[in-house]
Amino acid sequence: MNQEITRREFMKVAGYTAAATLVQSALVQAQPRPVPLTLALVGGAHIHTPSYINEMKNRANAKVKYAWDRDPQRAAKRANELKCRMAISPNEIWSDPEVTGVVICSETNQHHDLVLAAANAKKHMFVEKPLGITARDSADMAAAIEKANLIFTTGYFMRTNPQHIFLKDQVAQGNFGKITRIRGSNVHNGSLGGWFDGEYRWMADPKIAGVGAFGDLGTHSLDILMWLLGDVDAVTADINVVTGRYGNCDESGEALLRFKNGVAGTLAAGWVDVDNPVTLLISGTEGHASIERGNLYFKSSKVPNANGSEPWKTLPPGLPAPIQQWMDAIEGKPAPGLVTPREAAARVSVMEAAYQSARSQSWARVA
Repeated sequence: MNQEITRREFMKVAGYTAAATLVQSALVQAQPRPVPLTLALVGGAHIHTPSYINEMKNRANAKVKYAWDRDPQRAAKRANELKCRMAISPNEIWSDPEVTGVVICSETNQHHDLVLAAANAKKHMFVEKPLGITARDSADMAAAIEKANLIFTTGYFMRTNPQHIFLKDQVAQGNFGKITRIRGSNVHNGSLGGWFDGEYRWMADPKIAGVGAFGDLGTHSLDILMWLLGDVDAVTADINVVTGRYGNCDESGEALLRFKNGVAGTLAAGWVDVDNPVTLLISGTEGHASIERGNLYFKSSKVPNANGSEPWKTLPPGLPAPIQQWMDAIEGKPAPGLVTPREAAARVSVMEAAYQSARSQSWARVA
């Protein structure tokens, strides 16, 4: 009798368990599954393309449907890397409603036409820096992106650095007092090492890239300086060819910036440097900061224990890579570090003025 009761009870419990399992399974199946984020690579010429390919391939719930490039061999290479279809024309991408966003890594002189076409097709955009070659073209692109209400960013990865995020907050809080000067430096030995001798030779051709070493690397530090302090009113610069390895392509430069808020800034960038010990410096009447060999030194009369004698370690968390934030934003997730189209265009305006001033050996107003 006890065994029979036990058996009946067991069967009853087992029945409930089986029923519960079926209900749970049905509920899981009824839940809406996330729609995959469908992307396309439009142009695969830039030196950072392989890293973006890895970011897209390793992104959960994302797939790349197409790869296109004006060079069929490069298009085939990128399509093979992404395990996706090679588009014969970008029109295949623009006309495909499944494609939500595009990653544009073409040569810079192709950005204008590709960005305007993507905006017309209502495709969200990650566009490798710089946005354009001229201030006017960049402003046109920014306006088209904004008008189409698209999610955009570019590859200004320095904004994800915890040290830079911390310093932006300290500037905003006024913990430097009146800021008097700021300096940014972004250099490497790419020209000395022949980084642009082969596949990426176009990046050392200002007719295609729009700029040489000063603009290529300088735009990253310029973004941080403007992110911290706002727009630039005028600039004067000295930009030079050093080795001549890439013909008339500039390899080093230094600019003096006059910010609209009155702060004086300097910007150094180049491909012929064997070291870069100090990448950022901010000086004010009540504070000072420098990033030296990766360590942040911070001094402020307004912040306890900020005496500048030891590396400052109390930092906020860093942010995901720009392309990851862009994909997050498309999926409706927070993405606090996106660069706006207007910001991207403003950096081109300052850089264009810097090159103009170097040619004329005078100050140039920023458009």
